[in-house]
Amino acid sequence: MYSVAISVVSCLRANTRVNVVWVVDNGGIPGLDPTDGVALTPGGGRMGSLANGAFDSQLVDLAAATSGRVVELQVGDIEALVSGLPKGSRATLAVMPADQLPTHLWQALLDRKRVVLDAQLDGGRITEIAVQLEGTDDDRVTALLQSAATTSEVDEHRLLTALVPVTRLAIGGGGPMADAIEQAARFVGWQVQRAGNPDTATGLMLGLSPIDAAVVMGHDVEASSTILAAALEGGAGYIGALGSMRMQQNRADWLAYRGITDLSRVHGPAGIDINAHTPAEVAVSVVAEIVAVLNGPR
Repeated sequence: MYSVAISVVSCLRANTRVNVVWVVDNGGIPGLDPTDGVALTPGGGRMGSLANGAFDSQLVDLAAATSGRVVELQVGDIEALVSGLPKGSRATLAVMPADQLPTHLWQALLDRKRVVLDAQLDGGRITEIAVQLEGTDDDRVTALLQSAATTSEVDEHRLLTALVPVTRLAIGGGGPMADAIEQAARFVGWQVQRAGNPDTATGLMLGLSPIDAAVVMGHDVEASSTILAAALEGGAGYIGALGSMRMQQNRADWLAYRGITDLSRVHGPAGIDINAHTPAEVAVSVVAEIVAVLNGPR
């Protein structure tokens, strides 16, 4: 849901009909992440993806839904061939017209806050839905707001979905060091985005929030400094810059020439000092420092 929030907001502002779909129970289907969501517009428009496209043809029907409901979808013969998933696999999804969801949900998702969707059900139809951002007298809601990961609870009359954002790591640069950092970050459960091109990397950096991290690397002073400037403009809770002290100074000079002098948010050289030498050792030190910073006082 977090990944499609900005697309949904754009559709709503343009008065474009859009339905949102989120995972209630993935049925153990590989690759169907509970954090995934899809935004659907009439005519087959789709933003986001579920289960390697296994449900794409069935999502077309959900785009026409005029009210919220909980549905069960099954991987058919063709879908199994296309997606590589076992035939007959089933997943439970919820679909809801975006304009029928509380408006403050979208800002909460854009701000990467954890929320609970509290829906009342009648025969699988969603008759009423609320968004909870704080603890309430309802123990189930309060417990879900403290969930470690996105999860849902559903019975005959109620669907509760806790949406918990996952830390994103944006890596500006490439090579063995970037590979090692990506591998280490995925090990701790983060989502990783990489781009070596300054234009693409800039977009990644600008989209980060306080629960996210940015790591910049590269031997080209102008390219890496451009990406670092974007990270400073964005909202990342951690910004790390790899490279020697000479490279750090070169980047600082490049930024200062362009009026950017406050580098207090930048950890450079990035990583906890563990006398690391190999890319894998550097990756461990960088990820450890990110954990320490993001989990520390703000």
